[in-house]
Amino acid sequence: MGSPEDEALARAAVAALTWQLELAPKPGLPDPRDLRARVTRQDHRALRWSAEALVPGLTAMAAAARRTGAPSPGLRAELGAVGRSTEHSVDLAGGGHRGALWVLGFLVAAAALEPGVRGAGLAATAKRIAAHPDRRAPRRPSRGSSVSAKYGAAGARGEARAGFPHVRRALEALARARAAGAPEPNARLDALLTVMSTLQDTELLYTAGPHGLRHVQAGARAVLDAGGTASDSGRDALTALDADLHARAWSPRGSGSLLAGALFADALPVVGHLPVPVTRHLPAT
Repeated sequence: MGSPEDEALARAAVAALTWQLELAPKPGLPDPRDLRARVTRQDHRALRWSAEALVPGLTAMAAAARRTGAPSPGLRAELGAVGRSTEHSVDLAGGGHRGALWVLGFLVAAAALEPGVRGAGLAATAKRIAAHPDRRAPRRPSRGSSVSAKYGAAGARGEARAGFPHVRRALEALARARAAGAPEPNARLDALLTVMSTLQDTELLYTAGPHGLRHVQAGARAVLDAGGTASDSGRDALTALDADLHARAWSPRGSGSLLAGALFADALPVVGHLPVPVTRHLPAT
């Protein structure tokens, strides 16, 4: 059973995931417009509900790290077992969040393993945990692993083993946008687009292939090159990209999960004093 500190980390991670869900407009990703799954075919309310099912598993991951005290093969195996059990619990609660579970799970474990570590240091600790193979993992290939093998994409496992480079890029984008005076929702959208612009998203590769992935990456770069979502031209580019991805039914889910990881890492200095998540979307155009 986890301590209050372990549960606080888990709830901070779910709060970060909720912030990601509440942000809008997110091109191709569920947001508050999807109250009845009209846009992305994922009901936003159901996703918020099922996110709460992550709390026990993330608490157990934090407890395992605190108890083990080292980024050992044993800890990696325990995180894998807890994660697979949590996947089942989330499915019973409505599904979704599989990628976010593993991103947040490694980062929560890293935060419990080395209290006080922040930002890139947190990602580096997660890398040390993920470096060990999960020897108890099922041998059957998953959709993500099959796509990774076919196209050479890093996938979720590769991101963790590399120390979450896209979480680090999202944190840098957040800092740049805030320093430039961008409102917080715009800073978070710019961080999402920064991830989308370079991530080899296995979900996009599965549904759209390499051409579709390059199309989405170029669209995200176009928004940033236009000045980001806080500028008029960037906002127009974002609106166009949003409409395009929804029309094609392409969803950069990996980018959404990594943004949630970045928001968790960003909020860590105030764990225990996190504000209640609220709807953080831009005015409709």
